[in-house]
Amino acid sequence: MKMMMLLIITGLILQSPCARTEPYTPASDTEILERLPVAAHGKQTLQELRSKLTRQPDDYRLALNLARAYITSGRTYSDPRFYGYAEAVLTPWLTRPYNRPDALVLRATILQNRHDFQAALADLNSALKLNPRLPQAWLTQAAIYEVQGDYPAALRSCMALARYSASSSAAACIHSSLSLSGQAQSSYQQLTAIVSDQGNPEELTWTYTLLAELAERLSLEQDAESWYRKALGQQQRSVYLLTSYADFLLDRNRCGEVVELLAKESQADALLLRLTLAEQRLRLKSFNGHRDLIQDRIAAAKARGDTVHQGDEARFNLYVLNNAQTALELAARNWLVQKEPRDARILLEAALAAKQPEAALPVIRFIEQTRLEDARLSPLLQTARG
Repeated sequence: MKMMMLLIITGLILQSPCARTEPYTPASDTEILERLPVAAHGKQTLQELRSKLTRQPDDYRLALNLARAYITSGRTYSDPRFYGYAEAVLTPWLTRPYNRPDALVLRATILQNRHDFQAALADLNSALKLNPRLPQAWLTQAAIYEVQGDYPAALRSCMALARYSASSSAAACIHSSLSLSGQAQSSYQQLTAIVSDQGNPEELTWTYTLLAELAERLSLEQDAESWYRKALGQQQRSVYLLTSYADFLLDRNRCGEVVELLAKESQADALLLRLTLAEQRLRLKSFNGHRDLIQDRIAAAKARGDTVHQGDEARFNLYVLNNAQTALELAARNWLVQKEPRDARILLEAALAAKQPEAALPVIRFIEQTRLEDARLSPLLQTARG
């Protein structure tokens, strides 16, 4: 389960972007950088906030609102440029003598999105020293620790969150960490008991996705399907939700449903990969074009020095290009940075395909140490150990 989904509630990122952008401030309001794929209501909101901030450049709360709106757009459309714009808005408030904790938390979100986890944690620590009563900071910190596989640290952050927030987010945060530490069944039962069909659509999308992934790890296929459909029924666009559900469908060879689900979702790299995998199995003509597009994006990322997508790049090499050795090298480097169940899976699959099961030892030791439970990994672990 990816606890990054917790950040949907506060408008933060769950899915890495397809490119990386440094902060840039236009010379004037009339300068057109590029036409961005934003819905009309979202575009109007951004325009209104930008205009207000231009008139009131010293309004800190207005700057925060604009930065949050940019981050939300970046998450929704999987477009990294919005994160660059958000960082440009925040930069004036991140220098002394301001020391604004809320601005530090938002910059940590941007850094976390780029997988610069240590810098993000440093910002969060600074923010919490200035103000420990920041639920969003504790939540983001827990999410980063969970991605890194440090579940005890994630749980400590969740417990701190519970001290300052009585929302359901705190309980879900705690059970998310516990579920990855040998308590998956009890965590699933307790989360199921407290979930409600009433509430904020974004929060419900996150909660249902959380339960769907947990059910999948417990091999509760019908439950997982039901939770995924509930999440999709909220009509809240989430790249992470679409990625997880597409993987669920691919594992069951329901490739036609993947194509239908992702036919118009090729902007996000993670979704384009899932679409391409489905097209490959169905032998669709569109497969060749999408395969080439992924290769172009990988080349562009390497030219930028971007290594955010090594897990998906490993999967692309293993299953599309049939290059097990390259896939293994990428999966091993990815494992050094993040240790979610899907990261463990691609390293196990690549190690076995390359006939180098010993390369999977870091995953085997990690699972033994953390007591991570995931039915999808069990047969791979058994083969690797054998």
